[in-house]
Amino acid sequence: MQRIRHNFSTKQGRIDAIIWECRNNGLVLHTQIAYVLATAQHETNGTYRAVKEAYWLDEGWRKRNLRYYPYYGRGLVQLTWKDNYQKYSDILGVDLVKVPSIVMRDNVSLFLLVHGFKYGTFTSKKLENYVNENKTDYINARACINGKDRAEHICTLAHKHLNKL
Repeated sequence: MQRIRHNFSTKQGRIDAIIWECRNNGLVLHTQIAYVLATAQHETNGTYRAVKEAYWLDEGWRKRNLRYYPYYGRGLVQLTWKDNYQKYSDILGVDLVKVPSIVMRDNVSLFLLVHGFKYGTFTSKKLENYVNENKTDYINARACINGKDRAEHICTLAHKHLNKL
């Protein structure tokens, strides 16, 4: 993973980091970048900052209520399940299974967000299959992350980002 210094201290800095990471990894169409930004906005409750699943609740709640604990959602895209933590452990050469909290590091979370879309690492679905030079299917692009959960909402967010790019 390339170490680039981004300004993660402000919301705009985090947005700029996502845009840079997209472009640096071949997601260069404005329609693609808009969808990645919309996903990060949704998954982080508008902060564009790595968050824990149900961040407003305590660790005890997550342990009692999430069947995939301790591999609950973390990051800009809510990485979940042990097999996904293992996939990214292998890709990064860092043991996320042993220390899942590493996902919360800004550069790690940023990498996971864009890499997952680019290569279909989360669900085997790549963003370019849904958003490319010939089509923009934001509804079905949600399959890259989480089926169709909140697909309409994220589609709306993507269009708002597209208008700003």
